[in-house]
Amino acid sequence: MRERDSAETLTPAIYALQAASFFFGITYLIAIIINYVKFPDVRGTWLESHFRWQMRTFWYSLLWGIIGSITYFLLIGWVILGMDAIWVIYRIVKGWLYFSDRREMYS
Repeated sequence: MRERDSAETLTPAIYALQAASFFFGITYLIAIIINYVKFPDVRGTWLESHFRWQMRTFWYSLLWGIIGSITYFLLIGWVILGMDAIWVIYRIVKGWLYFSDRREMYS
């Protein structure tokens, strides 16, 4: 029971770290490390879907961030980076709202 309570506190903290990464980039790395370290604790609970959501948000945003950075000097790079930022904000907000309602991400 105690691990689940800890994970219920940790899940919104990870969303907060992801959001803070727009100001302090290192928090994104801290968030993904926590995701992987604590993932075994949430396996089989409703929080597992949130951890997967957070991990996928990180990896796909990293992919699109790299693609956007490579094409930065072309006009398309600016668009990719902008869309990536909007998508990350969407994922954080949606995840946080679902968490607040105690809903799984993939239902």
